[in-house]
Amino acid sequence: MRWVCVTVTGPMEDRYEPQTFESRWAEDWNARRIYAAPELPGEKPKRFVMEMFPYPSGDLHVGHVENYSIADAMARYWRMKGFEVMHPMGYDAFGLPAERRAMQLGIHPREATITNINQMRSSFLRLGFSYDWDREVISCEPEYYRWNQWIFLKLLDNGLAYRTKAAVNWCPVDKTVLAKEQVVNGSCWRCGSEPVVRDLTQWFLRITNYSDRLLDDMPRLRWKDSLLAKQRHWIGRSRGAEVTFVLKTKDGKKTIEMPVFTTRPDTLWGATFFVVAAEHPSARDLVEGSGQEKDFDDFVRRVRQQTEVDRMAGTGARLGAELPAVAINPVSGEEIPVWAADYVLMGYGTGAIMAVPAHDQRDFEFARQYKIPIKPVIAPDDQPFDEGTVLEAPYSGPGRMIHSGPFDGTRVDPETREGIDKVIDWLQSEGKGSGAINYRQRDWLVSRQRYWGTPIPIIHCEDCGEVPVPYEQLPVVLPDQADYTPKEDAVSPLAKNEEWVNVACPSCGKGAKRETDTLDTFFDSAWYFLRYCDPKNEEIPFDASKANAWGPVDFYFGGEEHAVTHLIFARFFTKFFADQGWLNFEEPFETLFNQGYVTLVGKDMSKSSGHIIEAAGTIDRFGADAARVFMLFCSPPADDYDFDADGQDEIGRVAFRWLSRVWRVMGEVSDHPPSDELSRVLHRTVKAVTEDMEVFGLNTAIASLMTFVNEVTKSVGPPPKQAAETFLKLLAPFAPFITEELWHRYGNEGSIHFEQWPDYDEKLASPEQVTLVLQVNGKVRDKVQVTPDINEEDMRELALSNEKVRSHLDGAEPKKIVVVPPRLVNVVV
Repeated sequence: MRWVCVTVTGPMEDRYEPQTFESRWAEDWNARRIYAAPELPGEKPKRFVMEMFPYPSGDLHVGHVENYSIADAMARYWRMKGFEVMHPMGYDAFGLPAERRAMQLGIHPREATITNINQMRSSFLRLGFSYDWDREVISCEPEYYRWNQWIFLKLLDNGLAYRTKAAVNWCPVDKTVLAKEQVVNGSCWRCGSEPVVRDLTQWFLRITNYSDRLLDDMPRLRWKDSLLAKQRHWIGRSRGAEVTFVLKTKDGKKTIEMPVFTTRPDTLWGATFFVVAAEHPSARDLVEGSGQEKDFDDFVRRVRQQTEVDRMAGTGARLGAELPAVAINPVSGEEIPVWAADYVLMGYGTGAIMAVPAHDQRDFEFARQYKIPIKPVIAPDDQPFDEGTVLEAPYSGPGRMIHSGPFDGTRVDPETREGIDKVIDWLQSEGKGSGAINYRQRDWLVSRQRYWGTPIPIIHCEDCGEVPVPYEQLPVVLPDQADYTPKEDAVSPLAKNEEWVNVACPSCGKGAKRETDTLDTFFDSAWYFLRYCDPKNEEIPFDASKANAWGPVDFYFGGEEHAVTHLIFARFFTKFFADQGWLNFEEPFETLFNQGYVTLVGKDMSKSSGHIIEAAGTIDRFGADAARVFMLFCSPPADDYDFDADGQDEIGRVAFRWLSRVWRVMGEVSDHPPSDELSRVLHRTVKAVTEDMEVFGLNTAIASLMTFVNEVTKSVGPPPKQAAETFLKLLAPFAPFITEELWHRYGNEGSIHFEQWPDYDEKLASPEQVTLVLQVNGKVRDKVQVTPDINEEDMRELALSNEKVRSHLDGAEPKKIVVVPPRLVNVVV
């Protein structure tokens, strides 16, 4: 038999030294733009694959490598499967993370951001990610944020943008307001500090106009259930009733009608007090002239020092102030006291509630703290309440109504709404209320008092009011000013740039001033995926035909932490664009894959603290393929992974050593065909890897490839070229450099990454056969080969039809048949 070594660049080196060829291939792929997608998908089925674009706040660590390697492996797989793949990359370059990083370094945000982008781009190229660099998007460039401003004006034209004074969350560290979605567990989403409440005039977007659609379209999304649950909870749609209480001061001089929303109108007869938010303007009106003004103002100041999460917490001591007023219950006519309390917020419902302590936990705690009566009006089916019943806890389950006028004895169930709709119908017929739907979600606050962001395209004129910058004058370019430090006065640093601020009013021509707030960075990321479809367009944000041809995004990779920020904002924008006729789809991301977290000794990796394993250092020591392979092999992609203190060496021990073995085993190939046994192993490997790729089982796919290499090493001499090439194609999505290098050393033309994904023969790929022993009365009569997954019924039939078994039965009927799958059948006669 003749053995041959197929090479292109000369004899095979003994050692696997990826530094000798990885950079060469990276430069070649980039120079030839081999991963550039066409303007339109064409005849092939399309795959729009992308990751959440990164903040350019520094270079990559190995945690980043995992996310990008998952997406790239899948993009490469789909490309080899015959899809037209668009796999773009860009940078979320405006906003707090980039600006804070610049301030730490003591350099201008633009300089820091562009430097970091160049560094990250270089790392992406070193890692061999198959991005279409012709579609690169950088959100801090005027050619991008011009379209932020254009979209803002379109929202304004459609009544979806407005400016108003409101109580907002202010981050004392980042010195800017935060949208409600950016306060996570009571802390700023970026720095972790506790926000404080301030009254500011801000710009909002009416995302609440889309609340129903955001909820109702969720079933079409292939997203994690936990992520969708977060969005459902955040939007918080609830059915109930709206009823109006009449509030009047005790001196009878003031009367106020105040509506409340309740999901439990069946408990109206149990309201024993009425609560308004401390900040509610009507609360101050009721106090005015009573002599309690100073005490009330002190109370409001104490309330506003709390975080929203603290105020919404279910139990604990509460801040409350009884107001000099009573409320008249519309269903009973009863007068009940009026309180201001910390656990009612202006941003939820109407800013007021009817308090039913017998059937609500927070009302119950407040009533016990301030010694307010507790009156049960729903009795459990098996526990009748009477006038003397003292509740140890509120009751919120099903039961029958008591002390409830015309509804005494009516059965209610909050889960099935039994009885509740009957109460709503009665309220409506009596003119005392109506059915209503309420939402937890608030409008999106987009104003930021920072320098590094998209200038809001509005001019303030004393005569004309808020005047949009004409579309033809966009972009409003962010000035390159020296003073960009945020201020405690809640005014953007841009306000001090008089040359930039002072302009002529586009409407009347008189002197006016620019809006100095900038847009929330999540505005940038709410539509960037559409710009990828048409990144060079200078007339509109994107051409509809291109966006509709490529969109929606088929597979989106990123973290679950953006459940109620970026992801919900992107869904809102997509629906708005569809309403304008720009898109023929209403959901931006068909399938969303959330990768696990990568930590180091149990702690999050942080570039600012230096608690990281640098990607660059890992690539320098072991190569990009080793970094990629390890991060894909170390755990299932959706699971978390924690590195030990010597994590970088772990990559070397596992991935580098295995790739070194691949280099040795596959470095020389023969021209003889695969043996029957190797052919079966090869087809089983193709099937296993293909099936794993279809379900994102990247770690198990690599494990199958490791098993194949083990099988090859059992043979004498170099592996057959046919088997080696098939193996390289399977490995290519995970380790693009070593596979390209060996592919060309075998004498092949063109890139392995555009080869067709291998097929397998189902018969050859079926499980290995095992020996089934056939016995009669415990004695072996025959042995046959069967598949391991054979079922018991088939084993019985095979035994009874076997000639050798039948000859020993001699026509007798079996008393029993003992079956031990898949190894033994014993026929007892």
